[in-house]
Amino acid sequence: MSATSVILIAVIVIVVLAGASFATLARRSDVRGAGALSDETVARDRAARKSAGAESAASSGAEVEAEAAAVRAGTDLMPAKDLAPEPFVPADPDAIGVSRRQFFNRATISLMSAGIGAFAAASFVGFLWPTKTGGFGGKVPIGRYDDIISGIRQGQGFFYAPEARSWITEYPVDAVAKAEGVYKESVLVGMRRGLIASYQKCPHLGCRVPQCTSSQWFECGCHGSQYNRVGEKKGGPAPRGMDHFPLEFSAAGDVTVDTGTFVQGVPIGVNTTGQEAEGPHCVGASDH
Repeated sequence: MSATSVILIAVIVIVVLAGASFATLARRSDVRGAGALSDETVARDRAARKSAGAESAASSGAEVEAEAAAVRAGTDLMPAKDLAPEPFVPADPDAIGVSRRQFFNRATISLMSAGIGAFAAASFVGFLWPTKTGGFGGKVPIGRYDDIISGIRQGQGFFYAPEARSWITEYPVDAVAKAEGVYKESVLVGMRRGLIASYQKCPHLGCRVPQCTSSQWFECGCHGSQYNRVGEKKGGPAPRGMDHFPLEFSAAGDVTVDTGTFVQGVPIGVNTTGQEAEGPHCVGASDH
C-alpha cells in the first residue's frame, strides 16, 4: 500500500466519523435545548401529580377544609420581615447552554482541528510506511547487465523477467535519435544502454503476449495483434504499441525494472527501428 493510499484512507475515516458525531450533537441540540427539563425532573413531577391525585381522591373537600381550619386555629400569625431586594445577576450562558450559532461555530472549529490532526498523523504514518520493493508494482531487480544481454541472445532475441512481468529486448543504439522524438525520457534511459522493457500484457484486451522467434516479433494469440521486437505495433486490433517500464542501471552493473512507473505504448505507425518480420509468423494478424 502506497503512502498516498494510507493518507487518503485515514482522512476519509476521520471525515466520516466527524460527520457522524456532528449530526448526533446537532440532533441532541435540537431535541434538548436550553431550559429543557431533564428526564429525572419529568419523572419526579409525574410522580408528584399521581400522589396529589391519590390524596384528593381519598379525602373529601369538607375534610380538607376542616383540617386546614384546625391548623390555622393552633398557629399564631407572625408578621413578615422586610427584606431588601437582591440585585439581579444575569445567568452564565455556559451554565444554561450555548446558542445554536455558538454550537455550530464550536463544532466547525473542532472538525477542522480533527481533520488537520488526522492529516498530520496520516502523513507521518505514510512517511514511515515502507516503500514496496522487490515485487511487481515496485522496483524489481532482474540481474546484471552482461547476464541479461547473454540471456537475450540465448533466447534468440528475447529475455523474459517473470518477477517484473516484462520482456527485455535489445534496442539498436543507432535508432535512439529517432526514438527521442517519440518515447519518454524514462524509457530512453534504457534505450541508450541498448535495452527496453515491454509489459507482457497486450494493450488490446490484456492477454499475455508471447514472442515469436521465427518472425522476431511479439504476436498475441488472442486476437492477432503483432509488435516488432521493441514493442511497436505492426498489425492487429491493438490501439497502440506495447506498454513499457523504465530501466535503472547501478554503478555495479545491476539492472532494475521500475514496474511502479507505467509508460503507455507509442501510437500506431511508429517504427523507430525499421524492423520487419524476419521469418514466418506464429499468429496471423487479425482486425477483430
